[in-house]
Amino acid sequence: MEFRDLRRQYKFNKERIDKAIADVLYSTQFIHGSQVEGLEEELANYVGVRHCVTCANGTDALQLALMVWNIGEGDAVFVPDFTFFSCAEVVAAVGAVPIFIDVDEDTFNMDAKELLRSIEATLKDGHYTPKAIVSVDLFGQPADYAEIRKIADQFGLFILEDAAQGFGGAIGSRKSCAFGDISTTSFFPAKPLGCYGDGGAVFTDHDDWALLLRSLTVHGKGKHKYDNARIGMNSRLDTVQAAILLAKLPVFIQRELDECDKLAKFYTKQLDSVVKVPYVKEGFCSSWAQYTVQLKAGQDREKLQKHLKTLEIPTAVYYPKPLHRQKAFLGNNYAEDECPVTNRICERVLSLPFHPYMRQEEAEMVVEAIRDYLGD
Repeated sequence: MEFRDLRRQYKFNKERIDKAIADVLYSTQFIHGSQVEGLEEELANYVGVRHCVTCANGTDALQLALMVWNIGEGDAVFVPDFTFFSCAEVVAAVGAVPIFIDVDEDTFNMDAKELLRSIEATLKDGHYTPKAIVSVDLFGQPADYAEIRKIADQFGLFILEDAAQGFGGAIGSRKSCAFGDISTTSFFPAKPLGCYGDGGAVFTDHDDWALLLRSLTVHGKGKHKYDNARIGMNSRLDTVQAAILLAKLPVFIQRELDECDKLAKFYTKQLDSVVKVPYVKEGFCSSWAQYTVQLKAGQDREKLQKHLKTLEIPTAVYYPKPLHRQKAFLGNNYAEDECPVTNRICERVLSLPFHPYMRQEEAEMVVEAIRDYLGD
């Protein structure tokens, strides 16, 4: 059993993907081929925004947004404490300071009440100027943008939506990657929509920002290749990856999202009495990048993982350490009790095998093994 079976996914899509790759090889347009522009158009239309600019990876996508807003030294950017390192890494990379915000215990996403408290405290302290909020759509579910937007507007802050795990999710009819002033996603192979290497994209409705993003992804390009108007980076999505994503996108929309939702509902029904299952807010739709449960007090995560491993059932822990405990940020002197929910769930979360090509008998095996071991 695979944690996320990319081989099975490839076999299902083999004919489309092989042809897409072959077309690029025959064209020899490996950089800036027509498939890149085609993919950007398809992604923008699907999300419902004016512009999509592809780039080399999801981390670059986040940093590019901060560069567009000229965020740097002396600025504060508010980041959830329970998420992947890159969300805070890019803030430090541009010279700003990440301020870590506790999360909601049910959704794993940024707690709007804690965000408001932290912004007010930062303003009172006066050392840094609040500039932006990085709101992460963790494990597939969009953050609480109704509340986050109110807070951002109150203090004049930008919202950077990190939908690396959220692509395909929605609130009502509005899709992830449409909630931020700038939004980003990742096409890392294990993401909801993944390529066969690294890749990312940036989304916005702002015309001038889109032009600036295109410049920044190609060494600050001006009117032509050897006219460099600003300091940028080398961050392009290559044509092969664009072609693969174009081949996979229709299947992702028409099949994979529904299959993930069915599997999530099965897990939730079967495991609800044994562990704390994921909670999706009313009116929200998750793209289910991961299916992550929380063990109850007294349940030993390490022993459960070892037991499941003996049955060849893989699991993963996203994330075992809060951002405020990462060595890279220890100099920021965060109080250990500042994010109590994050501290607690880091000790309890466990992600189960989950993907749109998982067979019913495999899901039943996972459920039976967990229920048997935990005594239900």
